[in-house]
Amino acid sequence: MRQSKPKHVVCIGGGTGTFVALRGLKQYPLKLSAIVTMSDSGGSNRRIRDEFGLLPTSDIRQCLVALSDENGGVGILRKLFMYRFERGQGIAGMTFGNLFMAALTDIMGSQERAIRETGKVLRIKGSVIPVTLTETNLYATYEDGTTVAEEHLIDEPTHDGKLRIVDTYLKPNASANPEAKKTIKSADLIVIGPGDLYTSLLPNLLVDGVREALQGTRAKIVYVLNLMTKYGQTYNFAASDHIEVMERALGKAIDYVLVNTSPLSKKAVDIYARHDEIPVADDLTKSAFTVIRAPLVSSLLYKKSSSDALIRSLIRHDSQKLAEALCSIMERSS
Repeated sequence: MRQSKPKHVVCIGGGTGTFVALRGLKQYPLKLSAIVTMSDSGGSNRRIRDEFGLLPTSDIRQCLVALSDENGGVGILRKLFMYRFERGQGIAGMTFGNLFMAALTDIMGSQERAIRETGKVLRIKGSVIPVTLTETNLYATYEDGTTVAEEHLIDEPTHDGKLRIVDTYLKPNASANPEAKKTIKSADLIVIGPGDLYTSLLPNLLVDGVREALQGTRAKIVYVLNLMTKYGQTYNFAASDHIEVMERALGKAIDYVLVNTSPLSKKAVDIYARHDEIPVADDLTKSAFTVIRAPLVSSLLYKKSSSDALIRSLIRHDSQKLAEALCSIMERSS
């Protein structure tokens, strides 16, 4: 008897949120692909871009590690790829994985080949695909008319982070990686999020050809709602505000929205409050999309490396719980 082909799940995003989703989904008999934003300009990515002339690698690295084999010797490699140097002039704050891929790009002659070969080294389950191969930067215009260039200045604002973003664009215009468009076309389920709305998720949709590919896909689209608002991006946003922005960027309706129901750590919420960030309020009622509510939060509070200059999430989705919820949507929609 012929076995049916595994369902193809495509995660679109970048950063910690996509890492969490992929790490849970790889435990299931699925074909997995990650389409990753390429406009990051903060932290070690700035040095990768400025000193090596490469596209940013941090989000690519996280997705490769998320999909990697966790058995045997590869477990050591996973730790190495996530290791961030805390000492050393010129190297503190850099990750081993980013330096490895920079070196491999020189050896292989292209960053695309280096990504594929890194996937082989880590024995990944699935594929990791840059959304574009164009070097570009993210720009955001705020309600007071101010325009900010570069992802890290949007993510960690020096301006008034309570202002709403009214427009985002890439400069120069970026063309979709043909492999990304092909992957979207073949998907059975597309997962967008979790992740920072304007700096991890929307930059993928701003790449020429991606929005059109998503509008033409037969796959169901799931949006995983963030747990917390983000100062500088989604100040005081409720769930409906996130979805309004996402659907406008997509140019089509979302099919499912996944919302957490687990209580959040009071200790962590108090820390977020000091930075004008609060839990995202679930104000969703009747709508065209289906809302799936489930306990999705990890019980762990995350601590970053002392050499990491960027702000990181304390509260995150639980990989296993998120994967279970996504697989239940897959069964429901098949």
